[in-house]
Amino acid sequence: MKLATWNVNSLSVRLPQVLDWLAAHPVDALVLQETKLTDDKFPTMEFGEAGWQVQWFGQKTYNGVALISREPATDVVKNITGFADEQARVIAGTVGGVRVIGGYFPNGQAPDSEKFVYKMNWLNGLRGWLIEEMKRYPELVLMGDFNIAPEDRDVYDPVAWAGQIHCTPEEREHFQKLIQLGLSDAFRLFDQPPKSWSWWDYRNLAFRKNQGLRIDHILVSAALKSRVTACEIDRLPRKNERPSDHAPVIVTLDGQVAAT
Repeated sequence: MKLATWNVNSLSVRLPQVLDWLAAHPVDALVLQETKLTDDKFPTMEFGEAGWQVQWFGQKTYNGVALISREPATDVVKNITGFADEQARVIAGTVGGVRVIGGYFPNGQAPDSEKFVYKMNWLNGLRGWLIEEMKRYPELVLMGDFNIAPEDRDVYDPVAWAGQIHCTPEEREHFQKLIQLGLSDAFRLFDQPPKSWSWWDYRNLAFRKNQGLRIDHILVSAALKSRVTACEIDRLPRKNERPSDHAPVIVTLDGQVAAT
């Protein structure tokens, strides 16, 4: 079973790239972030013609998430239950017996901003909801654009980024609190090449210089940890013409997963 996450930074721009990627990588489920489409504009027909089931949750201009899967997702939830939020940031569904939660975590803008306060509150809300989700669905995967680089090795220049957004102690503490719920960073279950990033700024030839951050993550529950056989970042789409600034991240699960 393969699951993937990708911040596409506008699905209207990147739809052909997503369909091409899915054709080359027939995953069981793909969560998208920053679709930047209202629900009425979501390309359901195009995905359906390619043989995919879709669940989506959109918002004009900003945010927007989607769950693309081979079989229909069940028990679909949009946004964090119990946390009042006008922004479309979370979509969850059960696919092949696994609870798949896709999230577009707030950017936070800057540590001294109101958006950072929102990010902290949002992360608290997410964690409280996850506790309940993990009780209901022991086999669970949380993946998406976390907008958090958990450690210095996830940043191309830790000194320059120290204390900056994505790398603040507060954000990293929240990431660790997710781990403490019983989740594991699937990417770090394996030896990985140094300087492995999932995001590169469009500016300053960042991708060409490989100056990036690892801010897109896949966290797996304890019940799935032993079934993880691989986790990788696919850099190839970042080389596309008009690419997203993020690359897909894919996890492979082996063994029998409980029925839905």
